[in-house]
Order: sequence, then structure tokens, then C-alpha cells
Amino acid sequence: MARYSRFYLIVYLILICSVKAFCCTSVIISGNARADGRPVMLKHRETSELNNRMQWFSGPTYNFIGLVNSSSKGGEVWAGHNSAGFCIMNTATYDLKDDDVPESLMDKEGVLMFKALGICSDVRDFERLLDSLPKPWGVEANFGIIDAKGGAAYFEVNNHSYKKYEVAEEPGGYMVVTNFTRSGRPADRKGEDRLKRAYEILGGLDVSTIGHKEIFNYISRSGKPIMRDITSSSIVFEGVVPGEDPMLTVAWTILGCPTTSVYIPIKVFSSDHIPSFMKEYKDGDNAQICNQSLVIKGIYGFENGCVPECNEVEKISDSKFSRTISPSAYDRFVRKVYRKYRLMYLRKLPKVVH
Repeated sequence: MARYSRFYLIVYLILICSVKAFCCTSVIISGNARADGRPVMLKHRETSELNNRMQWFSGPTYNFIGLVNSSSKGGEVWAGHNSAGFCIMNTATYDLKDDDVPESLMDKEGVLMFKALGICSDVRDFERLLDSLPKPWGVEANFGIIDAKGGAAYFEVNNHSYKKYEVAEEPGGYMVVTNFTRSGRPADRKGEDRLKRAYEILGGLDVSTIGHKEIFNYISRSGKPIMRDITSSSIVFEGVVPGEDPMLTVAWTILGCPTTSVYIPIKVFSSDHIPSFMKEYKDGDNAQICNQSLVIKGIYGFENGCVPECNEVEKISDSKFSRTISPSAYDRFVRKVYRKYRLMYLRKLPKVVH
């Protein structure tokens, strides 16, 4: 009996650990380091919530689009951008909390980002928001932000204070952040291997010219340690030059496993034009493309996947998408991309022998 008890205890501990496995990898490249002057930000999300979808919101000041868990009932997002060109994401940290605020009052990062997307236009607005909120904030995280005014910054935030890092002041004008902070406890750092690997990859690339295609293929699809079985989505935000229309901001979004799904460009139009296959599907909560990605992942594994086939589908987006595309043309464009992805998905399914 003792042997079985020990077995179930181990299983229980594994499950508990997996629930807390929020281990994202992120990158910001400031506009100052870019040939086109546009900042770029990656969120490579890892979580036990593998079913993610996109949702459109009308906030108090700005419309916005957010990445949400499929089970979400509203009020929180895990990355997003708004009609002012303000883009935000987070990575969990485990080395900042220095108080006795109970766990039941923590994990409010998604709530904070939801609030910020509805009212913030730039990095400074986010600072004002933090300064105005009652404490404790219920967060322990890094928040990454780029905006339409040239802002690019990371914030290390706990329940009562924050520290800001201007990405333009970093060597090379870019910064990688995983699941620890510069100001936190060294003994509690997580994700140092992923941070080191991401810096190695970026060191071999020209950060002045790389965009979503290179970031996805060289970082999000790079394999271990950055990519793991708990990778649920990946987004590359491509911002605008100061003075340019902030509505031209684009969130290139992969829902599901990066090696079995394709990136889709998403813009904040004046109304909801999120592709239907990236939203709630019929009576369910999940997005079609995320479901299909997870099916292929289950067959071929998260490391192997079907990247060459996904890249073929993505050629449509890279050749046909324009930041100035009209809403109606965009709707037709994304339907064409999804039709090609769905055909690829069907070809990858094992043949059923009757």
C-alpha cells in the first residue's frame, strides 16, 4: 500500500506543478534598433491552459483585442493591443513577492492587462495606472509594453512596487525576459536557460530587420528549451513609427502549438473582425484553429509538428497582407488562409481504414 500511496503522491505533485507552470519567453526590440523604426514584441506563452482564443472588446476609451483562455468568462487577457497602438504582455515571475498576501488574492495579471488595454495609450499611461490602483495589486510579473509613440519597456511588478527598464537603453536596443527579474531574489530565478538561448538566437540575427516570420521560425519554433509541451500560443506585435496611424499596429498570432499552427495577422478595426476560426466556435468555447493544431500536435509531437507545411500556408499572409487592408478585404483574406490551413490539417490526419 505504501508503494501505491507514494505513486499517487508523485502524480498529485506533478499535477500541482503543472497548474503553476506559467513559463513564458518574451522579447522586445525597440524602434531605435529597427531599420523601419517600428518596435517589435514577442510573447511565447506557456501555460496549462492549452486552448487559447482571441476576443474583441470595447473598453472605456479604446477598442482592443486580447488573447484569452478559451474557458475565460471575460475581464482578463494574457496579451493584447488596442486602437491606440498600445501593446502589452506578461511573463510570470517567482522571485519578487515579499509579503504575506494570500494566493487567493494573487494571479491578477490578466485583470490588470485587461484594464490597461481599455484605457492606456502608451507606456506612461501604464505607469499612471499602476500608481492609481489600490494595493496590493495581486501580481508578481514582468509586463512588456510597446506603444505608438516610440515607447518600449519592461516593468517588474509585485504587489506594492515596480521597476521600469527602457529597452532602447539595453545593449543592441533589445531585451529578453523569461520568468525572473533583475531586481528579485537570485535563488528563485526560473527560465535562465530559455533566456540564454533566446539571446544566443538574437545574437545571430539582424535585429534591425527581422520581423514576425524570423521571430516565429527562429525563436518560437526553435525547440527545447524555449518550446515545450505547455506552449499554448505565440504572438509577435509589430508596432508603428511615432506619428503613424496607430491602427496600423499588427499582432501576428499563432493559436495552439507553434509547430502545428500558422500565424495570422490581426488588426484592431472599428468593429470585431477577428477571424471566425480564432474565436469561440459555435456552441463551444474553443477556436477551431487551436483545436486542429492540438490534434496535429497529438499525432506528430510538439517538436516535430509540420513546420514546412505551415510555412507554405504562411506564404499567403506574407505576400497578400497589408497593414492598410480594408475590413472587407481582410475578411476575405483570412478565409483564404484558413482554407489552405484546413486542407493541410486534413492531409496530416492518419487515414482511416474501414
